[in-house]
Amino acid sequence: MTLSHRERVLKTLSHQEPDRVPIDLGSTNNSSIHIKGYQKLKSHFGVTDEDTIIHRMMQTAAVHEQILQALDIDLRYVAFGGSDSRPDKPFGEDGYEDEWGVIRRMPSTSLYYDLVKSPLAGAITIQDVVNYPVPDPTDPGYTRGVRDRLKYYRENTDYAVALRLPSVFVHTTQYLRGFEDWFMDLAADKKLAGAVFDLVTDQTAAMAVELLKAGGDLADIVVVSDDMGFQNGPIVSPELYRELFKPRHKRYFDTVRKHTSAFIHFHCCGSIHKLLPDLIDIGIDVIHPVQVAAKDMDSSKLAADFGDRLCFWGAVDTQFVLPKGSTDDVKAEVRRRIRDLAPSGGYILGAVHNIQPDVPVENILAMYEAAREYGKYPIN
Repeated sequence: MTLSHRERVLKTLSHQEPDRVPIDLGSTNNSSIHIKGYQKLKSHFGVTDEDTIIHRMMQTAAVHEQILQALDIDLRYVAFGGSDSRPDKPFGEDGYEDEWGVIRRMPSTSLYYDLVKSPLAGAITIQDVVNYPVPDPTDPGYTRGVRDRLKYYRENTDYAVALRLPSVFVHTTQYLRGFEDWFMDLAADKKLAGAVFDLVTDQTAAMAVELLKAGGDLADIVVVSDDMGFQNGPIVSPELYRELFKPRHKRYFDTVRKHTSAFIHFHCCGSIHKLLPDLIDIGIDVIHPVQVAAKDMDSSKLAADFGDRLCFWGAVDTQFVLPKGSTDDVKAEVRRRIRDLAPSGGYILGAVHNIQPDVPVENILAMYEAAREYGKYPIN
């Protein structure tokens, strides 16, 4: 029996086998495609409509409906808006200052905006942190139009809908403090690190509440990010994660749970196998992007260790296979991830993170063709 797109996704996230593996492109701000690569995909499909950037720093594109329908993508994405009171400010000819006071530039040779100034870098005190002006979580710019967009998808389409919430604290505190000072704080001044973490978590949790009040009842999935993995392991030890990070993550996600019954999708790059038991413990339903080229992130091992308690989203390798492999390599990669992660449900297929400009269009098309071919249940 053929299911609706929404039924397919919800059944999958409930650890049940649907009719086929759901597929994603652009359903989150971390599972889309870089704007330069998107130009090639648009050209293939003959799309000439204006582009929309959904994440300025990463330069990722909103995928046009014509392409989503052609690829039979199962989900649609609703992002929150920008701050009315603290919009991005131009910085020089190639940069901007964001709502937190972080400054980035995109040199002419770069594909992304790079961090160039962290407003809380250097020798600071806890009082400096307490006095730091944070964005207003009740700013109407964040929630404007969110409910209308969610309502449109629920009433006029059969797609599952993902609502983006703000990152919890890891990303933002690294940008505020600067990466070197951020890591030094963890070793030399945990109280200061905790104060910076709380400053941001208080704001992001409050902002999440506003977004969930606006549309938490209409979202099927809420999307949250906080990268905690390097290529070879977590950015901190599991012990330090439990001491400094986990309580704040738990506070944030407990707040989310009070305001929605949607599945919680957590984007966390890198080698995070050692942290997954703790993430499951605080209520994460789905892990993304499943960076299979990182240490301890083999898809068969993840399924064996956590498949009964966690759903997986992504997993098609973007470090080697998608940019450098043949179409046959891509199809073999897709088949492998489906074989490992899809039995008994719990797997939404997509690329590991945003598709980059060096990925050939034919490999993108091969990924989705193979997903439809090999993703039919029962998985063979």
